Amino acid sequence: MTNEADRLRIWIEQGNVSISHLFFQFYKELGIKDSEAMLLMHLTAFHEEGNEFPTPTAIANRMQMTEDEIASSLQRLMQKGILEILQKVDELGVLFETINLQPLWTRLVDCVLEKKVKKVEDTSKLKEGELFNLFEQEFGRFLSPMETETISMWLDQDGHSPEVIRKALVESVLSQKLSLRYVDRILFEWKKKNVKTTQDAEKLAQNFRQNTVPQRSQSQQNSHKAETQQTKKVPFYNWLEERE
Repeated sequence: MTNEADRLRIWIEQGNVSISHLFFQFYKELGIKDSEAMLLMHLTAFHEEGNEFPTPTAIANRMQMTEDEIASSLQRLMQKGILEILQKVDELGVLFETINLQPLWTRLVDCVLEKKVKKVEDTSKLKEGELFNLFEQEFGRFLSPMETETISMWLDQDGHSPEVIRKALVESVLSQKLSLRYVDRILFEWKKKNVKTTQDAEKLAQNFRQNTVPQRSQSQQNSHKAETQQTKKVPFYNWLEERE
């Protein structure tokens, strides 16, 4: 009887077949049947053994499928763009064929990327939903259908991010001109000045505020000092008065 050491040696000598976890996660999404998935695993094993074009007969010797069933499955997998037959030339100039599994790996990676994109889109939609709630909180009422459509246009047509729109709403609050028209004007001016991020918006808003703070004489500053110690007003820029 073979002892445990011999069993382990035989196991190691036979090698291992590496199948990415992505295959098991996404082969169903690619429309691959369970029997076809097992066939692809056998093809991978043949490749790792150095046989890149196993015949249906060779594959059938390892599977509980007939040669015809294997041939039909290979044909379906090629039609689905899961694998392809390539022609190559060896060192002696002899033409030979291989079963290329690269399309399968490419499709699996695409599944991962699509999943990440969907996750980002879902997160963006969540932020958009929060944006509508934020406007209703500031306005102290529900938005009208027209107001909801206006905000949607800022997002979809004008391409403003939810963060930039929120920044424009904050600017409107600071300016004590809380209205959708005022926010729209802010966004209009920001778009003309190529504002893309909240950092861009903050920098532009600060510049405007600095430019609109009136200069006082020394006596005016002294008389105003006591008042500003009690109530510190934030200077704001009137976006509705912006001119070309």
